[in-house]
Amino acid sequence: MNDLNQANRPRLHEPRPERRQFPDFYLPAMPPLGLIEAVEKRVRRALADRKRRRAFRQRFLPLLAYDDAILDDMGHCRGDIEWATALPLKEDASEAILKRHRQRRRAL
Repeated sequence: MNDLNQANRPRLHEPRPERRQFPDFYLPAMPPLGLIEAVEKRVRRALADRKRRRAFRQRFLPLLAYDDAILDDMGHCRGDIEWATALPLKEDASEAILKRHRQRRRAL
């Protein structure tokens, strides 16, 4: 009879169904969208920087083959061009060299 009484009595702590255990190393199906956007933005910025630098080299590096007098007639200085080639990729070398040229003209 005890067995029947226990069967009718409500259980306070029912056993939980077994949970599936995840492995120690777990990767979700997709990384967070914010991470994807940040990486994409950084790659686009790096590509744009390289494109700008390539355009600078195509425009200004051939000028180094000329004499200093010809460069001066064009309004450029050999030292400015060499200085601009050493700038980091994040800086626009064409803008920097033109800004330096404008500062030199104001000083005169």
